[in-house]
Amino acid sequence: MSVPTPTSTAEAAAIARRRVSRAPARMIADVVRGAMIGAAEVVPGVSGGTIALIVGVYGHLIDGAGHLARGVALLVADGLRGRGLARATAHFRSVRWGIVLPIGVGMLAAILIGAKLLAPLLEEHPVGTRAVFAGLIAASLVVPIRMVGGHWRMREIALALGAAAITFALTGLPPAGEVEPSLFVVAIAAAFAVCALVLPGVSGSFLLLTVGMYAPTLAAVNDRNLGYLGAFVVGAILGLGVFVSGLQWLLANHHRVTLVIMTGLMLGSLRALWPWQGSSNDVLAPSGDVVLVVALFLGGAALVTALIIIEHRLVARQLLSADIESDPVPDAAENAAR
Repeated sequence: MSVPTPTSTAEAAAIARRRVSRAPARMIADVVRGAMIGAAEVVPGVSGGTIALIVGVYGHLIDGAGHLARGVALLVADGLRGRGLARATAHFRSVRWGIVLPIGVGMLAAILIGAKLLAPLLEEHPVGTRAVFAGLIAASLVVPIRMVGGHWRMREIALALGAAAITFALTGLPPAGEVEPSLFVVAIAAAFAVCALVLPGVSGSFLLLTVGMYAPTLAAVNDRNLGYLGAFVVGAILGLGVFVSGLQWLLANHHRVTLVIMTGLMLGSLRALWPWQGSSNDVLAPSGDVVLVVALFLGGAALVTALIIIEHRLVARQLLSADIESDPVPDAAENAAR
């Protein structure tokens, strides 16, 4: 057995001090990134998954959402069957709570504030608001493209363009009239809308807007309608449990192709953010103060560029992870298998 030398002990202590000193900065960064994701989810046409990809927490969100959703499902299923809670507990322990919780806090705060601020802004200044977010999404295309890396083959280009065409068509659908949905319908809509949170290029708020449930959901958040919100949360958990598992498998087994398709989804989503649109989401010709709209577009692009630069610097200082992770198996079970 080796005895640590004073030098190695001092080095270990220094490393421990650096980790402790980085912890508050990491937590603050995660809260801010969560707030950005939450703010994006309030605005129709803007994908929270895209923002998560930009700020470098996409893999952590997929990993945490997958383990959390499966843990809840196993908690109910194994509990009813008398099989114990071991499998559910393994999933809960595998969630990186130190990262997921600050992100969740930031997201929740931004959603509550955004419901009061961003939605009225979009209604009062729709052209300028869409221009800013169009610039944001356009500049963010570099993120998945960079993650794909290497030379794109013709098949990959075709896949990206196909995904872009599908998203372009879906975002062109006219919004339905506002409805008073039942709680069952709320849960079903949430199951689909929450999938957009982990799928770059697809906006959960836009999906709700398309089926006429955006305004009721926004009102439920503002009015603290616990029945509506409870049904929404249940549907969201069910949706994540099914969808995230499939997405994790794709990232683990078809990593490059999945990122190629994500790039196409983000490209096609720009259709929803064309500044000049009619009441039925039809594309209109530029009008009004075009110069200001272009400036707002460039401002959004500049913001994303700055975020990407900041992300690189934080990764270099080991405050962030640069990887997209896919971890469908609980860490405890994986370690036991070894």
